[in-house]
Amino acid sequence: MSNKIYERYPPKLTEEQEEALLFEIKTWCIQHGLTVRPPPSFIPENQDPTQVLATNAPVTLFPSPFPRSLFEQARAIQKAYNELYAAISNDETWLEEVMKELIDADDFIRNLWSIHQKVKAEGYVQPLSLGMFRSDYMIHDPSPPSPASLKQVEFNTISSSFGGLSSLITDLHTHLLTYPTPSTPLFHPPNPLLTTKTPPPNPAIETLSSALYTAHTAYGPSKSTPPLPLCLLIIVQPSERNIYDQLALTRHLTTTHPGTPIFRLPAPSILTHTTIPASNPSRPLIYTPPSSPTTPYEATTIYLRALYSPTEYTPPIWSARHHLERSSAIKCPSILTHLSGSKKIQQLLSTSPDTLLPRFLPPSTSSSTLSLLPSTFAPMYSLTPHSLGAQIALDPQTASNHVLKPQREGGGNNIYRSAIPPFLRSIPEEEYGLYTLMELIQPPQAAKNTVLRSDGQVVSGEVISELGVFGGIVWRRDLGGGGGVVGEASDGGGGAETSKGEERKMEVLFNREGGWLLRTKSRESDEGGVAAGFSSLDSVVLY
Repeated sequence: MSNKIYERYPPKLTEEQEEALLFEIKTWCIQHGLTVRPPPSFIPENQDPTQVLATNAPVTLFPSPFPRSLFEQARAIQKAYNELYAAISNDETWLEEVMKELIDADDFIRNLWSIHQKVKAEGYVQPLSLGMFRSDYMIHDPSPPSPASLKQVEFNTISSSFGGLSSLITDLHTHLLTYPTPSTPLFHPPNPLLTTKTPPPNPAIETLSSALYTAHTAYGPSKSTPPLPLCLLIIVQPSERNIYDQLALTRHLTTTHPGTPIFRLPAPSILTHTTIPASNPSRPLIYTPPSSPTTPYEATTIYLRALYSPTEYTPPIWSARHHLERSSAIKCPSILTHLSGSKKIQQLLSTSPDTLLPRFLPPSTSSSTLSLLPSTFAPMYSLTPHSLGAQIALDPQTASNHVLKPQREGGGNNIYRSAIPPFLRSIPEEEYGLYTLMELIQPPQAAKNTVLRSDGQVVSGEVISELGVFGGIVWRRDLGGGGGVVGEASDGGGGAETSKGEERKMEVLFNREGGWLLRTKSRESDEGGVAAGFSSLDSVVLY
């Protein structure tokens, strides 16, 4: 990709222009909910004990340039990625073989798998699953003459965040580029890349809320006697800084579907405020709002915006996760879908695409999709002792072009470059398998932007951007049998279609690609989470 695109980008601002632009961004963010609760480094928790304060989310002043062909490729293959990971979670036999490599050494994965086994022994009562996924990519732009390409960083199957705020940052940048009119924008000086261009539409909120509502209605009538009113439950962390992203999604759902109750339930309160009647074989999950103890609800769908990190789990929280899994509520995600997001799965797909893609994708999958999917895989290696991956990781020269990834979600967990060999030598060899080695993606060298942080600081410099594409899928699995092949996907606008695997069927009721997230960070930062404080929200200008 030519670096000439950045020679005059972003446009330079006078002091007066920057002051006006920052004032507009700050006030627009607060007015429209493009906000987060302030980090403790900005406002100590003891100065906001009742959590009444909010500040702008970290945002870029300008949308970042992104190749149109790669942007469209990422969106075009998302429905296939939805099907792929739904099918993986549906193939318990294959997934169990993969997890065996991790269970002995990884307490977190072992405990998750144990919950699945307990519920399976008792008998699952809910065949429906909801996936609200996000596939994250970076532009791989090695030295010429190699063309720029799209490479997947990871695939998120639990708590895929920023669907709400990503739509708002798109609206913010569009406002700045078109106010008061598109031909005479007030806040951005003239620039060839921005002339007559605005970020493409971002339907993330609409798609994700539609997926939630589809699951809610697919649940059917109340399973309680007498019937109870139905609701959705969002499981959240107790002191969630990213609450406004979550509220943007749920408020859109309740606006487009009035009369749909949605409750936020902190994870430590699951066992306090939910019950499963022992006498009801359907095992409905009954939620009693603490503010209205005489009005119990039956939860149709559980959307986890928590419980993705091992640090969240205590013995009561493990009991709560088992409690949710055995209920009749539709899980987003189920334990099997959660485990399907392990880096080990990503590594196996990257090393054996010719075998695994036909196993999991339906026969009707186009040849172009079957070639585009593996083109996004970056080289990855297992890290068992004496493997090729271990040899690369232990050699300082080859390790310098790699990242070591644990089977974890959330920012701050990866180990990079020269830190890999000494880290591996500090742990027992039997723990090597807990990590996956990935070749580093080489982003464009000259990309630049300016960021307004949540503490009000303005930072300019070279940046790296990561594109996430959202997807929603609802599917019904056959509760008996072993592996199988995913069914044909509907686009959400009609009846479901079904395909028959050798041992298990899977029926897809809803499958959509919908919306995107761009996160931009300093080139000097390896990690990329917005909530973790590494990145800023951004949008794209296509060229």
